[in-house]
Amino acid sequence: MHATPSKTERTPSHRTGLRAALLAVPLAVAGALGATPAQAAAHPGPASLTCQGKGVDQTAKARHRAEILIHAPLRTIWGLQTDVEAWTSWQKPAAPMTVRRLDPGPLRKHSRFQATVHVPSAPPSTVVISSTVQQIHRGTCLRWTGPADSAGYHIDGVHVWTFSPVRGGVLVRTEESHRGPQADPTSDMGLETWLTDLKTAAETRPCD
Repeated sequence: MHATPSKTERTPSHRTGLRAALLAVPLAVAGALGATPAQAAAHPGPASLTCQGKGVDQTAKARHRAEILIHAPLRTIWGLQTDVEAWTSWQKPAAPMTVRRLDPGPLRKHSRFQATVHVPSAPPSTVVISSTVQQIHRGTCLRWTGPADSAGYHIDGVHVWTFSPVRGGVLVRTEESHRGPQADPTSDMGLETWLTDLKTAAETRPCD
């Protein structure tokens, strides 16, 4: 990870600016993400999402879950979600971001990818999000884990996706957890925006 060199001590106002900017960027970019207030994790809700029996970090104080119905073929939705290097062509990150695979071939277990977010704070900061696919079942579910790091910033994220064909389309569910000093229990982690962007991209893509 590249950190901006500076001899100036990072002030509380700088850390607040960095955190605010990060909260507007999807972490999946495994999670550095959304500023929309979320329901408290202590509220009762549906069972946690899993992929091949593995879910988010249940001990993390920062967790959020969201879902959306997408009126598009499953293969289209799955293709968009697993082509990680093309995410920025249909997502709307709040800060300049690049995503690259660290290994060749289709996304599979142990695949690694890295998102680099250039946060326009004062001074500018670079956040590197390194993710590893831990579980994947084609057309059904996907789970990755990894840290987001910058100078004075660290979050460990776990992100789970499930895809369920239903009448009229596909119900896409996602859940994410964050652990670390900057983890925010009130954040939606950018999941609502991510789902909306995925829906728009899938529903406007020409049928194969």
